[in-house]
This record gives sequence, structure tokens and C-alpha cells, in this order.
Amino acid sequence: MPRELPPTAGLPLRLSDLWPGRAPFAARAAAWLGVEHLQLECSGTAAMVVALRAMHGLRPQRDEVIVPAWTCPLVALAIHRAGLKLRLCDLAPNHFDMDPEQLRVLSGPRTLAIVPTHLAGRVADVNAALDVGHRVGAYVLEDAAQALGAQQNGRSVGLLGDAGFFSLAVGKGLTLFEGGLLLTRDTVLRDAFAASHDAVIHADARMDWQRALELIGYTVAYRPSLLPLAYGRPLRKALAQHDPVAAVGDDFGPDIPLHTVSGWRQAVGARALPRLPAFLETTRVQALSRVQRLKRITGITVFDDALGQQGVWPFLLLTLPNEAARDAALNTLWTAGLGVSRLFIHALPDYDYLREIVADTPLPHARSFAARSLTITNSPWLDDATFESICLTLERAAA
Repeated sequence: MPRELPPTAGLPLRLSDLWPGRAPFAARAAAWLGVEHLQLECSGTAAMVVALRAMHGLRPQRDEVIVPAWTCPLVALAIHRAGLKLRLCDLAPNHFDMDPEQLRVLSGPRTLAIVPTHLAGRVADVNAALDVGHRVGAYVLEDAAQALGAQQNGRSVGLLGDAGFFSLAVGKGLTLFEGGLLLTRDTVLRDAFAASHDAVIHADARMDWQRALELIGYTVAYRPSLLPLAYGRPLRKALAQHDPVAAVGDDFGPDIPLHTVSGWRQAVGARALPRLPAFLETTRVQALSRVQRLKRITGITVFDDALGQQGVWPFLLLTLPNEAARDAALNTLWTAGLGVSRLFIHALPDYDYLREIVADTPLPHARSFAARSLTITNSPWLDDATFESICLTLERAAA
């Protein structure tokens, strides 16, 4: 029977998680993270919309949001949905963090928020954003969509900036199929977030049923024996049509669902949550060993934790020396069912469907990172022998 590995390490759900019921999911997640309060939204994108609208209400003279130029396209759509203007900051050379010098140049009296982004579970340089944000009077909103459970100096990410948000989408550790958590220590912001939620988020029975069916489908299909149908076949079809954007799921429409999360889906998450810490520890131990193996490959940069950081590891993010080397590796690995993929296909201006809301601008480092990066799943289903075969392919490509 064919097997397919997922591109990320998501926590598998159990059929027993699906029993009817209700549970205070956000409160239990807050207790696990050691934070006072979390606000539950229907997605990380919705959490960003709610947060930005609240921030704009508090500082209405400011309307610009600065984000890294290589990030999820949903970030651009969320800023547009919030009625704000996007400003793109190029990346630092060969890194996913924003270039600090360009960030200083971009920031000014119209800057509402700066969004440092914890990509691939790695902890971003929030202090650089804070230095600039506090100088110009802007908020710092941590995009921790891929970093639920990550810590900086023993505290959850999202607490160093003014606010932060997590995603509960498929593949990001714990999932409600879609969901988001909004975090702030600032009581003024917390009240504003709650008011923003009440203003823009509404019950939607159709979306409740859709998400419920999708969550049941995830519970059943998220296993190597069924992923060839649920994931592998659409991937190969998109690549055969020369559509890498569809292959990685970057093809988003302009509509952002904004609705409440049903009590049943919250209960599913609450039942699965106690298994998440052990799952994150298992994947952390596995990742640390595999990062060391990848570091021995000449020409490859693999992103690791710095001192004081303990990220989470849904997948390993790395860059190769050039686009040709990256493509040589992907030609072998992307359709092999081994969980090797790409994170975001383009820098934000290069998505056709974003061109009306994202201005083109020189972004050499972001475009280089997009052209040279790939990801390797950190799923426990990827065994050591198969991982070694991936490393040998990368060695040949990098050479």
C-alpha cells in the first residue's frame, strides 16, 4: 500500500476526541501556555483582522502595517480586510527575519503595527521590531501562527510584543481544522480585541457544519495510508500543471471567513490538548538530532534555536546555495511522498492574485530566500533511514 508523509507534523486526532460535548478550550490552552487569557477566533487570519481593527480603533491616525516580504499571503489579505495599508520589509540576508535597517527606514508616524513572524516554529527577532516600534509609537504584533508552544526565555512567544496570535490550522501542531488564538498582556488591548470580535465576528451555521466535516475528515485521513488520496494526489496534479502555488496551498481567495467557533470543535481541541506537550517534546528531540545532520551538508543553512529560545518543530526550514540546487533537490523529493515541500512560493508582490493590494518593490533578499528554501517534515512518521535518504539527495544537489 502506498504511503505519503505530510509536509508538517500535526498532532493526530483520535476518534474519541470527536464525542459530543463542550469545553472551555481557550482557557485550557491559556493554562498550558502559562498566560492569563487567550481569545479564540476561527483562524489565525481572523485573529489578525480582529487585532488590527482594534489597534486602528485605538490609534486611528495610523494606517500602515509592516510585515516581512516573504510570509503567508493570508497576512496581506488580513491587512487589506482590516482596511489598512501594507508595507513590505525585505528580509535580512539568508534569514526569515526582517532587515533591521530597512525596518527603521519604513517606520514612521503612520505605522500602526510591525509584525515580526515566527516562521517554521523558529523564534523571530522581536526585540528589533520593539526597538523600532516603540521609537515611532507603533504596536508590535507577533505572528506566531506556526509557533504555538514556542518559548523565549521560558515564556510563550507573543508576550514580548504588544500582542501575538497563533493558528490552529491543519499541520501546526494542534488543530481544530481552523482556529486562532489572540494573546496580549495589555488590558486596554484585551478589551479592544473583545470589542473588535463582537463587531466583526458572527455565528455562521453553514461554516460550523463545514468545519465540523473537515475536522472529521482530518481525523480519519491524517495517516500515511490515506494521505496519498487526501494530500499526495492533489499535490502531484498541481505540480503536473506547473502550479506550485496550488501545490503548497498558497492559492487563497479574497474572502476571509469571520465566524464563531462551535462548542463541539472547542471540545475536540480540549480533549486533544493534553497530548500536545508530549508530542511537541517528541518532535523537538527528533528535530534537534536531524538539524545536526543537515548542518554537516556543505552549502545548506538550516534554521535552529538561538540561546534562550525553544521553538517548536512542525518541519525543518532550510536554504540551499542557489535556486538551481534547490530545484535539483525538489525534482527528486517533492513528489516522492517523503514530506519535502516548500513553505511559501513567492515574495508577496509575486503572487498574481495579490497584485492589486501589494505594491511591487525591490526585495532581493526575500526573493532569494523564496528561490532557495525548502522544508522537510518533522512528522514522527519520517523514520531515520528515510531522512538519511533525503540528506543524501540534498548533498548531491548542494554539490
